[in-house]
Amino acid sequence: MNQKQAEIMRNGKGFIAALDQSGGSTPKALRGYGIGEDQYNNEEEMFNLVHEMRTRIVTSPAFTSEHILAAILFEQTMDREVEGLYTGDYLWEKKGILPILKVDKGLADLENGVQMMKPITDLDSKIERAKKRNIFGTKMRSVIKEANNEGIKKIVEQQFEYGKKIADNGLVPILEPEVDIKSKDKGESEKILKEEILKNLETLSKDQVVMFKLSLPDEDDFYKEIIQHPQVMRVVALSGGYSREEAVDKLERNHNLIASFSRALLEGLDVSQSDEEFNNMIKNSIEKIYKASIS
Repeated sequence: MNQKQAEIMRNGKGFIAALDQSGGSTPKALRGYGIGEDQYNNEEEMFNLVHEMRTRIVTSPAFTSEHILAAILFEQTMDREVEGLYTGDYLWEKKGILPILKVDKGLADLENGVQMMKPITDLDSKIERAKKRNIFGTKMRSVIKEANNEGIKKIVEQQFEYGKKIADNGLVPILEPEVDIKSKDKGESEKILKEEILKNLETLSKDQVVMFKLSLPDEDDFYKEIIQHPQVMRVVALSGGYSREEAVDKLERNHNLIASFSRALLEGLDVSQSDEEFNNMIKNSIEKIYKASIS
């Protein structure tokens, strides 16, 4: 673990930009940016377009370490370049922003009220590639749809199983057991989730440090005990489908919880905007999310 980067993540002011849309979520991200599916013919063209969008974002004068601690990247983005440097190197060397890699392979089918992660069969090779690309940490997502004790227990155990392996290899894992904001029993799911997380934190060795990316909770400051745990480097919140205004409002009420927004960060950006319009829009978004993250 890079100790300078760890200090930035543990104590820095700012938030994490989530730029890790994968194959399944990329068409939606491009539509939000004003690029319809009729504007590309295959997956290669689609990924080229989304990389152009991400490049425009990270090279914006507004995208700096003054407000942003880290950026989460899709695996393919890690292997692409921005202004002649691999994306992770560009973020760290030119912007002072920590690069983080999404390592999960998507969601399994719904069972016991949850969608666990599909097995990450190539985790060892991904970790090695990430280290060669100077990546600071990883992120992996699963989803809770119902307040099912057995399902939530299994989701947390799976997250910790992979997380421990990642931590033992010198990267900082972000565990993301998302609670669906549309769930009819979201608050109850959050209670079960917190209990399971706190149990599993006690299974970490003294050298294992983790982070969490969690849905904005129904109860303000609900994750206080997790945020304060000595082996938790940081807890960040996903916007999860809330508008930027809703997400920022909820985040402001949760002290020491910082943002890791994707859709809420990109809201209002359009491929047709002039550079001035684009940069002003993203500057406004970044400032609002930053302000909520330091509440």
